[in-house]
Amino acid sequence: MKIILKEDVMNLGYKDDVVEVKNGYARNYLIPTGKAIMASPSALKVLEENLRQRAHKIAKIKGDAEAIAESMKGIALTISAKTDNFGTIYGSVGSNQIAEELAKLGHEVDRKIIKVDNVKELGKYTATILLHKEVSVEIPFEVISENAPKQEEAPVVEEAPVVEEAPAVEEDLDEEAPAAE
Repeated sequence: MKIILKEDVMNLGYKDDVVEVKNGYARNYLIPTGKAIMASPSALKVLEENLRQRAHKIAKIKGDAEAIAESMKGIALTISAKTDNFGTIYGSVGSNQIAEELAKLGHEVDRKIIKVDNVKELGKYTATILLHKEVSVEIPFEVISENAPKQEEAPVVEEAPVVEEAPAVEEDLDEEAPAAE
């Protein structure tokens, strides 16, 4: 079924896109929640006219997204997380933590437009921020341990003295021992 999206839907499309979806998904979710309308010939004509009239506004929105993307280039984030002794994170690092770190740097970004895999271990990763349907920026980030073990001096262990082995006693099994009476 062809539908026209009325708002951005993650992993499906952006506002005013005409997309093909399964009938049940459109009739049971997208249309009742107001996220889409059916793509009838009259709705497509209305969409075409609206896009023609809003062309300059769309160009401005894209230009703003490109400016934001340019200001975000070169940013590298460091996110600290609680871990166990093996480097496995308690929980996971997701778009919420990345949005918080970007906000600390002065870039207010909605967590819904940040695309990142579920991070469950320490290391370096990349998040993609979808600012516009044609503009995105990749932000590298590193996950470090919040509770890194403190560098403590190991106790000095004195070496034990080397003990020489005693010579082996050879028993002569050929001689018969005197029998006990």
